[in-house]
Amino acid sequence: MQFRRWLFGVICLCWVGIGLLGCRPIGSQTQAAAVPQLILSTLQDPKTFNYALNQEFPSIFLFCFRGLTREVGNTGELQPDLAESWQISPDHTRITFTLRPNLQWSDGQPLTADDVVFTYRDVIFNEKVPAESQAPLQLGENRAFPEVRKLDDRQIEFKLAEPFAPFLSATSGPPTDIVILPKHQLEKSIQTLDVNGNPLFLSTWGTDTDPHQIVVNGPYLIEQYRPGERIIFRRNPYYWEKDSDGRTLPYVERIVWQIAESTDSQLLMFRSGDLDAIGDVRPLRPEYFELLKREEERGKFQIYAGGPWSGTLFITFNLNQAKTDRGQPVVDPIKSGWFNTLAFRQAVAYGIDRQRIINNIYRGISEPQNSPISVQSPYFLKTGLPTYDYDPVKAKQLLETAGFQYKADRLFDAAGHRVEFTLITNAGNKIREAIGIQIREDLSKIGIQVNFQPINFNTLIGKISDTRDWDCVLIGFTGGIEPHSGANLWTSSGSSHMFNLGPQPGQPPISNWTVSDWERSIDQTFKAGAREFDPVKRKPFYDEFQQIVQTQLPVIHLVNEIALMAVRDRVEGMKYNGLPSWGLWNVQELRLRDQR
Repeated sequence: MQFRRWLFGVICLCWVGIGLLGCRPIGSQTQAAAVPQLILSTLQDPKTFNYALNQEFPSIFLFCFRGLTREVGNTGELQPDLAESWQISPDHTRITFTLRPNLQWSDGQPLTADDVVFTYRDVIFNEKVPAESQAPLQLGENRAFPEVRKLDDRQIEFKLAEPFAPFLSATSGPPTDIVILPKHQLEKSIQTLDVNGNPLFLSTWGTDTDPHQIVVNGPYLIEQYRPGERIIFRRNPYYWEKDSDGRTLPYVERIVWQIAESTDSQLLMFRSGDLDAIGDVRPLRPEYFELLKREEERGKFQIYAGGPWSGTLFITFNLNQAKTDRGQPVVDPIKSGWFNTLAFRQAVAYGIDRQRIINNIYRGISEPQNSPISVQSPYFLKTGLPTYDYDPVKAKQLLETAGFQYKADRLFDAAGHRVEFTLITNAGNKIREAIGIQIREDLSKIGIQVNFQPINFNTLIGKISDTRDWDCVLIGFTGGIEPHSGANLWTSSGSSHMFNLGPQPGQPPISNWTVSDWERSIDQTFKAGAREFDPVKRKPFYDEFQQIVQTQLPVIHLVNEIALMAVRDRVEGMKYNGLPSWGLWNVQELRLRDQR
């Protein structure tokens, strides 16, 4: 449910061979070659092994952890996971979950109601822990967390301050929602405080932790992590799920996640047979599709087309007007004045040629995006939203009306400052790098100088979530059926409210942080929409939310991609369309033909 759905979400995941040195696997030369393994890749090292601190996608939590419920990736249907059932009281304020019998952690310890209570009460609802899931679950006028209590070893009751329709969705585990954590491993780190009064939990389970100490409840555990090279996952022998024949899942014994330099590197690996899939998180790049389509039969793979992808892609400006603990403005006051001027944001929107992005970069395989809600959602507003088709003349008129002026085709503000800002995105994602270059070119035509800088993904996340040291970012949001899944991005108290990030637990304090009237209006629409269980009555609130976003432009949406993924014929059990944020969402059910 949280903004992890947005997240920073966003990076291309593909499947890669174990032991990859250069571009060739060495698994065939080792005893490991006899172990059935799925070969994947990602574009960045993990930033943390601690779920509550995670703000990246993809992450190790896709493989290693589960929640009380789960969302079926190709339908959006909510199903039981660690919980075998749930009951909701007639007034919608009490939800009782019953866990499956005999659940275990990867170290063999029992997984019980105590772990669920610990996860929610002591971690997610802990105001000293900057968990992504936190803000959206603060309910009612007093912003109270739900009360959670153990009824017995298998039953847990949540008491809500008011009806909250998205609650079940919030319990649906990875890739974006709440996973259950092991009390017996993490309780001490929550209870013990450092010299600043923060729980040691905030520095627990970092990527320098021995992977064998990471206790999980998902289909895979971490066997090995070599920074800059790969992560190896191995089948969790205590995972609960079984197939119709009573065989314990997952089928595949091992997964290797190779860390690739770029999407181009991933393509080379896939074409050479060193990957089992490409395009399973971010849709396959259109130029890759054209190339690979000709190689399907010879390369022994299939390209899956899933329709419009559930994610969105946008740029956003840093609207934060706060000051750091040293009294320095978070954003240069001159730039902040531009960014916080609506006409400036509107002009930038009109100044970006989205159709050229679609034609040249996506080869026509995408559509303009004009809403913060995924197209698959029943709450997606198909008509009536403000749109910003390319119109540089109108862009210039808006700027001049707002007091900006042109000198030799260069834009200056009323005080004579050259209008110039830095646009960042994650390096290695060639689609985003190409879009950034075009945005720089497009905005130069309306006199704005854009300094485009692709940077390391973890550095980018640090700027957005920690230092707030950035001007403009090109990034994506994974999306989904439930609009409230984006609450951590869109509500002002969210820990991923990137365009105006407020004070966060464990960070140096900031002062003079202000929330605009339109941000408060978004807060209200989310609160009202969450209280209403009737979908027909909920929809007007999310219609209003979409109208506010497209009018105020805290983000400028770009394109809606078409979901495309290429998968080796040896991989069986694929269930793919544009809805899931992860194409291999049913990884525990996948088989390898050569393991039969």
